Amino acid sequence: MHVSFLGGPRPQRGVGVVAPFDFALDRELWRWVPDDISLHLTRTPFVPVEVSLDLARLVSEHETLHDAVRTLNAIAPEVVAYACTSGSFVGGLAGERAMCEAMTRAGEVPSLTTSGALLAALTELGARRIALVTPYTVSVTQSLEEYLAEAGVEVIGRAFMGLTRHIWKVPYRDVVDMARQAVRGAADALFISCTNLPTYDVIPQLEAELRIPVVSANQVTMWAALRRLGTRAVGPYQALLDESARRRGPVLPEEHQEGWS
Repeated sequence: MHVSFLGGPRPQRGVGVVAPFDFALDRELWRWVPDDISLHLTRTPFVPVEVSLDLARLVSEHETLHDAVRTLNAIAPEVVAYACTSGSFVGGLAGERAMCEAMTRAGEVPSLTTSGALLAALTELGARRIALVTPYTVSVTQSLEEYLAEAGVEVIGRAFMGLTRHIWKVPYRDVVDMARQAVRGAADALFISCTNLPTYDVIPQLEAELRIPVVSANQVTMWAALRRLGTRAVGPYQALLDESARRRGPVLPEEHQEGWS
């Protein structure tokens, strides 16, 4: 068979992704992306700082964002996403908006951040009272709660890990344990923060157990970026991606199944 019969690769639409220098979950992002979309990732410059509010500020400086987005211009993405939760909530709502404006000026394309995508996802789900899981220290977790409160979202249960490095190495089992600790009372949804925390495979299982929508940093980032392109994220049955998965009621913590061990 002559090679011309193969027809060549399918046309691709591009999503530019700016990630912190220590981001380690590129493959997880790709799992939410349909076949006709390509992700083009670039990273912020390395700084010798552990995960903290100081690091969040350093990796979200406007000059850093400008340079990162400019590296993506040659491949002409249709949207740019800043994939870092702490870097996009550390400046509050005004800081998040300013980041989007800085990226848009640098790339002349629509831009979004993980924390902005989170608020859009909670609005989509009608969630105003949430449970929260983070891998962060107490100070970074509190900063996230302040950002959410500014947006009118109340955190009614929380669990955090206190980590300052190697967050991508946290196993699913630990994520599930933290989720069970965090969900107390009648939460509308659970948010699992940090784009460096693995979550893809646990979302549908946690939703089935907790009977509330579960959203994570990487999930909302990809959902929002793909929505800007007029397309849908793909993935196993989960409330943010599939309206039919939203018809559940919460269960009390003592009713949680013990299927994870």
